[in-house]
Amino acid sequence: MSSSTRTARPLIPTRAGTVSTPQELTADRVTKSLLGYGVIAGPIYVVTSLVQASLRDGFDLTRHAWSQLALGDPGWVQVVNLVLTGAMLIAFAVGLARALVTGPGSRWSPLLIGVFGLSMIVSGIFKVDPAGGFPDGLPTPATISTSGLVHLGAGAVGFTCLTAGLLVLARRLSREGFSALAVWTRVVAVAFLVTFVGMASTASGGAGIIAFVVAVVAVMALLSVLAVHRYRQMPNTDG
Repeated sequence: MSSSTRTARPLIPTRAGTVSTPQELTADRVTKSLLGYGVIAGPIYVVTSLVQASLRDGFDLTRHAWSQLALGDPGWVQVVNLVLTGAMLIAFAVGLARALVTGPGSRWSPLLIGVFGLSMIVSGIFKVDPAGGFPDGLPTPATISTSGLVHLGAGAVGFTCLTAGLLVLARRLSREGFSALAVWTRVVAVAFLVTFVGMASTASGGAGIIAFVVAVVAVMALLSVLAVHRYRQMPNTDG
């Protein structure tokens, strides 16, 4: 028996008619599981935030940012929401890196999206200051607190990195022939950053907050779509 025969690894057939070694099959299953977190992260964050916004006394979607839901006695719910969503997005970024392997965007897109996930965790730990009369009974401080500065800084870095990561990924999608998805990725990414800048500047007032809420919902939906898309590009693992 030759050396190559002795060291050959068994191949596992899949329903797609392809074959994988046990090690490859396990690796692909892990990758798809990680990508799955990208599918659910956005919906969990958006639904949890909107439910809280409808239940918290005094919260106004046209005047208050979602991050303010982390304040007050029930604020722990939004803290958990931010930290959990950030952790899921980091897991998605790891899965994306494993799925892309090489080629355009294989390094920078997962890294930048992962930084966005990390920024959400930091934003959950370091809370924003009260503003606009919410929560009731907590006055707006005359000067921004250290926690508020860290929160805003994490948001600025994270949102910028997410936009950049999506634009890098859009370039790869275009090269792979997924032109429509690439266009929508670019549009949503740019709109997300523009609305954040508009809201942060306070020049756009309530309209800016509403626009940013719409952009957040859109970008979270886009991340879910991108996760499903990359999941479907993975090899069949039903061996």
